[in-house]
Amino acid sequence: MQFSELGLSAELLRAVAEQGYTEATPVQQQAIPPGLSGQDVLAGAQTGTGKTAAFALPILNRLQPNANTSVSPARHPVRALILAPTRELAAQVWESFKAYGKHVALRAAVVYGGVSIDPQMKELQAGVEILVATPGRLLDHVHQRTVNLGQVQILVLDEADRMLDMGFMPDIKRIIGLLPAQRQNLMFSATFPDDIKKLAEQILKNPARIQVARQNTVTELVTHSAYKVDTLRKRELLERLIRTLDIRQVLVFTSTKLSANRLSRSLERDGFSCAALHSDKTQGERMQALSDFKEGKLQVLVATDIAARGLDIEQLPHVVNYELPPNPEDYIHRIGRTGRAGQPGDAISLVSYEEQESLASIERLIKTKIPFLPLPGAEPAPRTPVPRPVSAPARERPAVEGSCGALLSETRTATPLRHPGRPPSTAVRRKEVAALFRPPAVSKPE
Repeated sequence: MQFSELGLSAELLRAVAEQGYTEATPVQQQAIPPGLSGQDVLAGAQTGTGKTAAFALPILNRLQPNANTSVSPARHPVRALILAPTRELAAQVWESFKAYGKHVALRAAVVYGGVSIDPQMKELQAGVEILVATPGRLLDHVHQRTVNLGQVQILVLDEADRMLDMGFMPDIKRIIGLLPAQRQNLMFSATFPDDIKKLAEQILKNPARIQVARQNTVTELVTHSAYKVDTLRKRELLERLIRTLDIRQVLVFTSTKLSANRLSRSLERDGFSCAALHSDKTQGERMQALSDFKEGKLQVLVATDIAARGLDIEQLPHVVNYELPPNPEDYIHRIGRTGRAGQPGDAISLVSYEEQESLASIERLIKTKIPFLPLPGAEPAPRTPVPRPVSAPARERPAVEGSCGALLSETRTATPLRHPGRPPSTAVRRKEVAALFRPPAVSKPE
């Protein structure tokens, strides 16, 4: 289906065409019409399906009649609120609104933590119609009285399951309590745990239900492969793969921030242009690393699962799982960074002996067997099972000749033998004293 068939305004169609898009993705085809009509939407969609445009375009179209160039803040109240779980995703959604709304006089702003709040306060006080925010920083602005949510007409919860995982649900409920009761609600989530289902029942009214892909499935554009390797040789194998396969750009996932830092420094020492991306980095460092990677200035970006969702890097050819994720579902989000916008991608996993069970869990989840590829010289050393120690059979205690010449056998006598010249033990003395006072045995009459 062409975008021109969806009922969008000429200004929006022009902006979409300038972005190079003509055909709508399945989630856009199904979500845009009810979004335009004001109906609530509950959409299950994996990352990389084009879901940002699925809610950005109908929001811009609905708010376009309110567009104006007035300098008065009162003419630019917050009419649409989009909540996102991470700074990176919030910034990306904001960029999409700017791109699609470039020919419409609507103001969009983004607020998130990790940076100074002062510039955000000035922008909000000047007035914006579309506000993209992370929950925590939005509540900071609410407490500072720099934002008024009393005129919000549209609420979007993007990556709702991720916000649940990150513990934002109490903040989301507080924010919803500040909004007008009459509004349009759109919820997008890759998975639907019980808490998300309960929240959807509370805030959505007769929603259009959309499921563009079966849950826990991966795009067919991604090719899966794995290599068996000892843990201590993973870095060596990664460098060898980058050089052997002539990989020009790759996103490498680690499970911890420490691993990301170590691997990044090691790759830099070996001549690769590389940066690390994780939650301990400042927002400026994170945005700079992403910008350099998107522009091709970095060959390798080493990241934790903070980059597993929401990062839209077009035509990213390779994703490497340097360490398998502890949660199998995170594998789906990781490899969702490649195989986007109709472009093929490769998902490579470096699997140690200790990670075999994690790989099996991933295969069960995605219902796909991930093949191991040979790489001569990189195979791990064979593991031989260590035999359990077998206890020696019980042996009879050998007879020992006592110092007094008596033969001590395994069978003990009722009266313990006493070493000549050694005083009797306390227990022996007690028995001997008790025997002195024991009354003589009396025979019973027949």
